[in-house]
Amino acid sequence: MATKKKAHAKKSTPAWTRKEGKNPEGGLNAKGRASAKAQGHNLKPPVSADQAKKSPKSAARRKSFCARMGGNPGPMKDEKGRPTRKALSLRKWDC
Repeated sequence: MATKKKAHAKKSTPAWTRKEGKNPEGGLNAKGRASAKAQGHNLKPPVSADQAKKSPKSAARRKSFCARMGGNPGPMKDEKGRPTRKALSLRKWDC
């Protein structure tokens, strides 16, 4: 007789690497950022263009992210025509 594994077994990978930690609109959600922080990462939420107008520090962070991420190689759409995670994150940051 075979034994069944428990359905709620502990996940071996952190949430930020799985779908549940990713925001469907791009980047990570709060759960994903929290799991990354638990591993020692220092991630902050994205800065939109409206938020950047309010703070020069946020504007510099947004400009830096857009320059780095926009220059990365890789497609903006996958083979099925859907936007990639790169495209979604650039859209979320208003790049």
